[in-house]
Amino acid sequence: MGFWQNRNVFVTGATGLLGSWMVEDLVKKGANVTCLIRDWVPGSKLISSGMVNRTNIVHGQLEDYELMVRALNEYEIDTVFHLAAQTIVGTASRSAISTFDANIRGTWNLLEACRVNNKLIERILVASSDKAYGPQDNLPYTEDMPMQGRFPYDVSKSCADLISQSYFHTYKMPITITRCVNLFGGGDLSFNRLVPGTIASALRDEPPVIRSNGKFIRDYFYVMNAVDGYLKLAEKMPDDSINGQAFNFGYGEPLSVLELVDEILTIMGKTSLEPVILNEASNEIINQFLDCTKAQKLLGWQPQYDREEGLRQTIKWYEQYLALD
Repeated sequence: MGFWQNRNVFVTGATGLLGSWMVEDLVKKGANVTCLIRDWVPGSKLISSGMVNRTNIVHGQLEDYELMVRALNEYEIDTVFHLAAQTIVGTASRSAISTFDANIRGTWNLLEACRVNNKLIERILVASSDKAYGPQDNLPYTEDMPMQGRFPYDVSKSCADLISQSYFHTYKMPITITRCVNLFGGGDLSFNRLVPGTIASALRDEPPVIRSNGKFIRDYFYVMNAVDGYLKLAEKMPDDSINGQAFNFGYGEPLSVLELVDEILTIMGKTSLEPVILNEASNEIINQFLDCTKAQKLLGWQPQYDREEGLRQTIKWYEQYLALD
């Protein structure tokens, strides 16, 4: 019997990129998964794959505190993966209030519901982000750096991160925090993001569009590596050496936006396509990448897929999803 067999797991953001892959892995490992779903998105990997039919569904949103209390209690949840958030930087800039509502109030609602159900809850993993660090003079980011987001999305993740730390320090709840770099993988339907947008354009033999100047530095991380990191962390909990701590997850291999686009086009054999650089991105941190030594040492974690293999798997998924050869 594996660790996850018959565990009652609650996943917020289950229809998203990370959530869809997380739920599938948990179900295959024998967990009883309950998903919080706000919007029904037929194209979501969770729904289109049929995996949703192997889970319990709670319809609603994080902003509904009573719903959070009821769901955790009635489904007797012992493990919480809080992945839900408004994650698009541009959307956050257009509508800061709805982003703050979902990402900040939603986090304290869920954590307070966990506190009320403290006799059930054994572990809570909260998805923060590398964006929570905000701009820093020294890179890579390490887990002891301050949370100092500046723009709406970044601020929302800084706040959610600090709120999670507060619940640990105040109530000694079994909480850990994950800070991932930019995730990519099949199932991301936000085609304004760099990886799915570039792949979709290349499949149509159209030049990919880059919103920035192409020089922003990021680390792009295959989603299944993040799933593995989350599960390894959860399996270590609750433990006094782990509880209350944050962990960075990424390759530690920063590259520019243009370099990643070139890598994708090379893998797809579409190097003749010249990217269109709009140079209109705003409210974004210019350079970001993480030091992931802590996760490697304390969790024994290492990425299972390198970036090239992750991109190949991702391209294959979109070829099938978009029904193009």
